[in-house]
Amino acid sequence: MRLLYFAWVKEKTGIAAEDVELPDSVTTVGDLIGWLKTRGPEFAHAFERSEVIRAAIDHSHARHDAWIKDAREIAFFPPVTGG
Repeated sequence: MRLLYFAWVKEKTGIAAEDVELPDSVTTVGDLIGWLKTRGPEFAHAFERSEVIRAAIDHSHARHDAWIKDAREIAFFPPVTGG
């Protein structure tokens, strides 16, 4: 699965994109965020306020309880404000 990171999520993880093989226990966006937090201090820091992180599954906004079983790509980004 392809993971994309944007804005400060990208800055804190130190990467813009990666391909990962997920454990079978990761079935939702929330599970994925939990798993990402275990991958090192940079990920723990990037996702420490996971409630504000937004996700998109295959270019469609998704809630943290959304299933990711057949997803090809998941993007993570902070809330966007306009002005």
